[in-house]
Amino acid sequence: MIDEMLTEVPPPVRPWPAADLAGVKFDPVLTELMHEGPVSRIELPNGEGWAWLLTRYDDVRTVTNDPRFSREAVMDHPVTRLAPHFIPTRGAVGFLDPPDHTRLRRAVAPAFTAKGVARLREKSQVLLDELVDELLQDGPPADLTSAVLSPFPVAVICELMGVPAADRHSMHTWTRLILSSSQGKQVSERARNEMSAYFRGLVHRRENSSGEDVTSLLGSAAGRGEVTPEEATGLAVLLQIGGEAVTDNSGQLFYLLMIRPDLVAQLRTRPEIRPKAIDELLRYIPHRNAVGLSRIATQDVEIRGVRIQAGDPVYVSYLAANRDPEVFPDPETIDFSRSPNPHLTFGFGPHYCPGAQLARLESELLVDTLLDRVPGLRPAVPPDQVPFKKGALIRGPEALPVTW
Repeated sequence: MIDEMLTEVPPPVRPWPAADLAGVKFDPVLTELMHEGPVSRIELPNGEGWAWLLTRYDDVRTVTNDPRFSREAVMDHPVTRLAPHFIPTRGAVGFLDPPDHTRLRRAVAPAFTAKGVARLREKSQVLLDELVDELLQDGPPADLTSAVLSPFPVAVICELMGVPAADRHSMHTWTRLILSSSQGKQVSERARNEMSAYFRGLVHRRENSSGEDVTSLLGSAAGRGEVTPEEATGLAVLLQIGGEAVTDNSGQLFYLLMIRPDLVAQLRTRPEIRPKAIDELLRYIPHRNAVGLSRIATQDVEIRGVRIQAGDPVYVSYLAANRDPEVFPDPETIDFSRSPNPHLTFGFGPHYCPGAQLARLESELLVDTLLDRVPGLRPAVPPDQVPFKKGALIRGPEALPVTW
């Protein structure tokens, strides 16, 4: 990873336009960048300047776990980015570095442990069975996204957060507006402010709660002075938004299964392989457009013979890391027997997704329940007629027409 010989001439700055990619097609620009070298420079459609991009598995893990690359410093740097609007909340966990980042995550850790997630399994299965009951009762054809893949993760994350069922629709609407890059900054900013105000009130009302849900944990931590109300609100917003990413990931997962009946056949005849199969599908699915949040180098750092200077913005690509042939032989092939499978779909280092275990649980429940209860599940339209989201940061189908 760190080489002694330095490259004097930096690589050229490559424009990376926003593309609305359909299906599970891998971004062709990212493919070119991966082939051009492990360290490149990119210019995204919005923001200012250029940024370094790292695509090799080892380098991605190094940077995401290295305190010399700061998320907090992004607040004060104009950075090239995908989204036309940038609405960070100072003190939000996504823009904190340790030790503040560690302190804030510690407040909600009990909800995301294996035990905390297991507490949700029975309730989640009941919620899912109710949705599948309605799907079967209404009969084919159906939109799997609106019938199951969207309401299920919303219900589960609201259950984990402690959001009452009556407020689920508002949460879903706010999340979609925040994650859209086509609605404009004002619409997204208003949605974030409304969600923040909601959680600010909910956390405050639960300052003396002994509950196990996230807002109760945050409320009691704020009551003890371990986190500020602003920090608690920012973390609640981030976790709520992140919880809905399962909708898009599951949409891509089931789209892939619908167009690959050979994969479905394996999962039907050998249910014991499903957990490993889901991990492989999570590795393979291109779950986002371009790249996520950047980091700022706080010192000069040498990576693969390239000097990254203090103050330079740096992006890593988890999608590219998941296709690194040195770690994943024949990475373009979906191999349910792949072992080990140390994919980086949920990130790495201090900012590793706290909801990773919850997302896996939801994916396993969805695959088990839909494959077992709807045995003839198949696409209702040709693959190229499945509409995928446009102007979104996270990739996924707008609708998934199915029949059985």
